[in-house]
Amino acid sequence: MDYERRRTLTVLGGGLAAGLMGPALLRCTPSPTSDASTASSEPGSHVPLPYVELDPVHVGELAYRNFYRGDCMYGVFASVVEALAEKVGEPFASYPTSVTRYGAGGVMGWGTLCGAANGAAMAIYLVSKNPAQAVSEVFGFYEKEALPNFVPAGAKFQLVSSVSGSTLCHVSISKWCDASGFKSYSAERAGRCAQLVASVAKHTVEVLNAQADGTFSAVHKLSGAAIACRGCHDSGGVLENSRGMMECGGCHFTQPGEHP
Repeated sequence: MDYERRRTLTVLGGGLAAGLMGPALLRCTPSPTSDASTASSEPGSHVPLPYVELDPVHVGELAYRNFYRGDCMYGVFASVVEALAEKVGEPFASYPTSVTRYGAGGVMGWGTLCGAANGAAMAIYLVSKNPAQAVSEVFGFYEKEALPNFVPAGAKFQLVSSVSGSTLCHVSISKWCDASGFKSYSAERAGRCAQLVASVAKHTVEVLNAQADGTFSAVHKLSGAAIACRGCHDSGGVLENSRGMMECGGCHFTQPGEHP
């Protein structure tokens, strides 16, 4: 492993935490452009930590339990890091996973990007050599699959699944509440999010494993409707008044492909 390529922050120490040494954090040099599609191709823009293949089911089980400890973003991210710590040790063993708790409820309850998707992206960026590819696959999975699709051992509820059509927390929860009949602040909804976190963590590891062993192939690609919308609204289009890769129909259309 070319460790000269990895730049880290100074290890915290001294008087912090009664003299305990804090974790060395990964530093990634910002890309000179804000365009996420080019960030991973810029020299020096991304230096991942070493990844070893993990058991997706084991990580999914960890994620289910971690959801009840620190909510959705923590549930995914901490579980990937903990599983790597079990196999690799440092720097994962002392990585500050609790920083991800801000992502709960779509970032501090704002209902924006689902914490499960947010945690997956952070875990992927930490260890993947091609994070844009992997994040796109996991986000597409989140949008298009009926979730949760993994029931961990000891799950509190047997619950229906729903297709969110969006990576946004408030859309995902509302669609599931409509499908299930449960309220958004019910114990069942919390159980659903715990199982969704487990499902996303499991799939995140499946994608990372496929990248690691060279078998990755994108399954969840942009739909024809999204491509058609981007033709007008994205870069070079006649309107060029939008950016993003989310499915448009989750918020803007009554039916898939229907223009307002």
